[in-house]
Amino acid sequence: QVLLVESGGGLVQAGGSLRLSCAASGRTFWTLSMGWFRQAPGKEREFVAAISQRPGDSLYADSVKGRFTISRDNAKNTMYLQMNSLKPEDTAVYYCAAHLNPLTLTPLRSDYAYWGQGTQVTVSS
Repeated sequence: QVLLVESGGGLVQAGGSLRLSCAASGRTFWTLSMGWFRQAPGKEREFVAAISQRPGDSLYADSVKGRFTISRDNAKNTMYLQMNSLKPEDTAVYYCAAHLNPLTLTPLRSDYAYWGQGTQVTVSS
């Protein structure tokens, strides 16, 4: 069992920045690959970014490429999402997710075994 807890959400003006964190427990962190997803009201949950255990191995949705950066600190059992140049369309609940293969990099929701409860990000115009 893996427990994931997100933090760092909030209200920010367009053009601003936020850093989300996802703390993991229950399984050795380096045995997991991780992802961020988001869900806006009335929309499907969509992929944002993913990171594996391979150094420098990450994947981004086109809508966030160049603005968001995913990273992880295995010593702290924590994954991060640095979000810059935020836009109102980035408003959503952001979820972190864990995949049981540390080398997998996937944008598919169904590939992830564990999910956090989510943190709200609201970007005002």
